[in-house]
Amino acid sequence: MKRFFSGWSLIRLYTILVYVFLFAPIVAVIILSFNPEQFGSFPMKGFSFRWYVKLAQNDSILHAFKNSMILGSLTALLVTTIGVPAAMAFVRYEFPGKNALNTLLLTPIMIPEVVLGVALLLFIRWLQQPKSFLLLLIGHVVITLPYVLLVVQARLVGIRREYEEAAMTLGANAFHTFREVTLPLLMPAILAGMLFAFTISFDDVTATLFWATAHNQTVPVKIFGMLRNSISPEINALGTVMIALTVSVPLLAGYLSRRFSRGGS
Repeated sequence: MKRFFSGWSLIRLYTILVYVFLFAPIVAVIILSFNPEQFGSFPMKGFSFRWYVKLAQNDSILHAFKNSMILGSLTALLVTTIGVPAAMAFVRYEFPGKNALNTLLLTPIMIPEVVLGVALLLFIRWLQQPKSFLLLLIGHVVITLPYVLLVVQARLVGIRREYEEAAMTLGANAFHTFREVTLPLLMPAILAGMLFAFTISFDDVTATLFWATAHNQTVPVKIFGMLRNSISPEINALGTVMIALTVSVPLLAGYLSRRFSRGGS
């Protein structure tokens, strides 16, 4: 019994150390973002929003933030428009090549982003097209589409066909059945998929490095460029804003999924 207790104690200690190793740098970034001094050190010599004010006055960072917001929003909208009908087709219907097509659309989630970034860049250059915002958007749609497909398909599997069949028995056509029955039941998964797609697009840096131009830089790419030149305290403030956004959006998506699934089928 003593050995058993000792073994579990070591596992708990190891788990705690892993979490400390993962989250301590994030906590340090958040704390140092309020440091009034040019160089970060502990203990801090005060508390200030100085770097947040400078961040709000930095036009290049604001432009990158605007690009990230537009790119993330368009990506979420497009992948939802593509992913919902595709998920409906894969779950509700049978057609030749269904499994192969489903696997093909889910493949990007299993391929390293570096490979995807280089592959799409080489393909665009083979077509003799310059890097542009459209290329960036296409790349982010490819990366985020599998997540929307998985979320929506998982929800569709849990929606009973009897609900749709009952509506059609009462005289509703396929469109009205989808609008009045399937879509409301599917809406939590659609919203969660959109939020996940936005977060992944907003936070991506590995593949975006290959596709972004000087004019179409996103916030993660901007941070990467700032770190290569010098470590500015503004990075801590920008990193804190990124952490708050990328944590709150998935939490919101998870909350919506749990809340609506309780009243589901």
